[in-house]
Amino acid sequence: MTLPALDGSLFGAGQRCFGCAPGHAGGLRLAFERRGDDVVTSFVPGDEHQGPPGLMHGGLVMTLADELGVWTVLAIKERMAFTAGIHARQTRPVRLGRAVEGRGRIARDSSRVVEVEIDLRQDGEPCFRGKLTFAVLDVASAERLLGGPLPEEWKRFAR
Repeated sequence: MTLPALDGSLFGAGQRCFGCAPGHAGGLRLAFERRGDDVVTSFVPGDEHQGPPGLMHGGLVMTLADELGVWTVLAIKERMAFTAGIHARQTRPVRLGRAVEGRGRIARDSSRVVEVEIDLRQDGEPCFRGKLTFAVLDVASAERLLGGPLPEEWKRFAR
């Protein structure tokens, strides 16, 4: 299967993901591109993403990294994944108004667990590096995790 888009529109017009929904007014609205074994994204943090003056809030930096990790699994394996673990370090602050370039790559892969290496850079300098671990779930497991039915558009990625 070739994915038609690498953004939240893949899951239908009504989905509300903070990280990737194109129509989420307060969200990051991230889109991704596969380049060989890597998945990349770019994001320019604005005033609404501020933590300390002039800097992107650290939790939102982590959100950017986490979303890139999920989309790396989705783009490479065509499977839905849920965050299971994070080992990361923010090596320098992310400044507002300047593009952050993100790159994800699968470092370790098994049928149920995928580890993704994440690298975020601003002005060519590393600002975040991490290894995020994701659980790859089938429909029944995803529904247990969500506490309800999996949206129909998601089921093709939870097999």
